[in-house]
Amino acid sequence: MRFIVVTGMSGAGKSTALKILEDYGFFCVDNLPIKLLEQFALWASEKEEDKGIALGVDVRGGEEMNDLSRRLRSKEVSNLNPEVLFLDASDESLMKRFKETRRNHPFEKESDGIEEAINLERKRLQSIRSEAKFVVDTSHLLTRDLRHQLDEIILQGKGYKNLNIKIVSFGFKYGTPADADLMFDVRFLPNPFYVPELRDLTGNDRPVAEFVMASQVTADFLFKLTDMIRFLLPHYVDEGKNQLVIAVGCTGGRHRSVTIANELYAALSGLGYGLKLEHREI
Repeated sequence: MRFIVVTGMSGAGKSTALKILEDYGFFCVDNLPIKLLEQFALWASEKEEDKGIALGVDVRGGEEMNDLSRRLRSKEVSNLNPEVLFLDASDESLMKRFKETRRNHPFEKESDGIEEAINLERKRLQSIRSEAKFVVDTSHLLTRDLRHQLDEIILQGKGYKNLNIKIVSFGFKYGTPADADLMFDVRFLPNPFYVPELRDLTGNDRPVAEFVMASQVTADFLFKLTDMIRFLLPHYVDEGKNQLVIAVGCTGGRHRSVTIANELYAALSGLGYGLKLEHREI
C-alpha cells in the first residue's frame, strides 16, 4: 500500500491533486491536523487499499506544520514509507489565482497583502519542500496536464526528475514569450511560406514538416539542439530548477518553429521530465 502526503503552496492545486488521486482509487483525507498523523498512520497500516492512501496537509494546520518533517520520520509513519508530493507554482501564478477566485490566503491576516502572505508561506514550507520526493510546478499546467503528470509518476512509476519542461513555438513578428528560459531562432531554416501549396498549412501538417526536415541544415541543427538540451537538463535539476520554458521562434510561428518544437518534444519524451507542448500562433 502506498502512502502519499500531498502538500504545497496554497493555490498550487493540492485539492485538485487529491481529487485526481481519488479518481485513481486512493483513499483520500484532506486537512488532517498534523498532531494526529501518528494515529492516522496506525489506522492506515490496518486498512487494505488497492491503490493506497493520500493525505492532504498544508499551512491551515498552523504552527503544527513546522512539525511535519519530524512526524513523518516517526516510527508509526515511517513504517508506511511516506512519499511527499509537493505542489508549487510561481508567485505570479499564485497571486493571479487568488485574485481570480477572490479567496483569502491563509496568511493574509498576518501580512500586508497577498504577495507578503505568499512569501511567508514559502518560507514556512521550505523544509518540507526540500524533502519531497515529487515536486510539481503547476504554474503553466491545466488540470489535464496535472492529471497526466500524476498518472506517469504515481501510477506508471516512471522516473520523475522534478522538472517540468514547456516547449513553445512562436512568431517573432508577434513578440517573444516573456517567460522563456531558452530561446532559439530558426528563421535560418528553409521557409515553407514561399511554397504556395504549403503557405496555408502549419508545421503540424506532414507536407510542411517534411519540407523543413528535408534540409541537412535542419537535421544538423536539431541534432545539436537536442544534444545540448539533454546535457543541460540534469544540471538544471541539480540546481533546483523545476520549471523550464524552451521557446522556438520563426517569422510567423506557423511553419518552421512548429516543426522544430514538435521534433524537440518527441526527442525529449521518455526522459522522465514533465513535458508540455504549445504552439502559440496556431
